[in-house]
Amino acid sequence: MVDRLTAAARAAALAELPGWQAAGSRDAIEKTFVFKSFKEAWGFMSQVALAAEAMDHHPEWSNLYNRVEILLSTHSCGGLSPLDIALARKIEAFAAKLQG
Repeated sequence: MVDRLTAAARAAALAELPGWQAAGSRDAIEKTFVFKSFKEAWGFMSQVALAAEAMDHHPEWSNLYNRVEILLSTHSCGGLSPLDIALARKIEAFAAKLQG
């Protein structure tokens, strides 16, 4: 089982992840991505899905046309873990390539 991040580790990770923020009443992080088109948003989601599947760590997300909202939390530990930060970094890399 993976451990939850400490408050200091959470703050340090968020400082390195532009646009990500603590999610309301949950021990999670979230971010909204906006792309040029539905096709671009779907391509982004496909990349994230493959990475998440390889990690066996899946996001909570929604998509409306060119907008993708992502929330990351680790259910097995009941909060934010290093897995969420690793996936957020991968997500950022995919978005940077598309939005570059």
